[in-house]
Amino acid sequence: MSVLVGKKAPVFSAEAVVNGGEFVDNFSLEQFIGKKHVVFFFYPLDFTFVCPTEIIAFQEAMHEFEKRNCAVVGCSIDSKFSHWAWLQTEKKNGGIKGVKFPLVSDLSKTISENFDVLAGDWDYNDNGEALFNGAPVAYRGLFLIDKAGVVRHQVVNDLPLGRSIDEALRMVDALQSFEENGEVCPANWHKGKTAMKATQEGVAAYLSSN
Repeated sequence: MSVLVGKKAPVFSAEAVVNGGEFVDNFSLEQFIGKKHVVFFFYPLDFTFVCPTEIIAFQEAMHEFEKRNCAVVGCSIDSKFSHWAWLQTEKKNGGIKGVKFPLVSDLSKTISENFDVLAGDWDYNDNGEALFNGAPVAYRGLFLIDKAGVVRHQVVNDLPLGRSIDEALRMVDALQSFEENGEVCPANWHKGKTAMKATQEGVAAYLSSN
């Protein structure tokens, strides 16, 4: 598993569905450079079980991400048509109708490979036939990308393990706090709490006051 933190996020241009039902042919995260932070997350498949709980939870928290000037973008290996159909399906029927943030189609699996979240890999048998080992879907990867297009945080969950949207928001807060104040964020830091200077004196002052 690659560690992308501190590196430029892989560049891609792909089909996507935006605003709950509009097709876009050349969606790219580069549109946010210099403008917004981005939470870019992968999920395994449309029309599954844990995935809609995550996607709907992101949508329910969109006002919080928007307050932080942070875009949220989802991605799976499904086609744009599958995304569109899922977005038109009522929640009571297992759909995600009402979700407005972009869902990227990684039908070729190249985006998942470049972010190193594909839950398997290709190999060849003795006859030279291509075989896929593992699951040809993405793990639940999440990448926090700053305005310069650099990955500043990543976390990857196995397929059965749903992620925490509150933690994603906390990491956005932590990054923005550091960018604005130059102070580092200690363990269990939340917005509104005291950060600290990255010096021995700063650590001592923080620990003595908590």
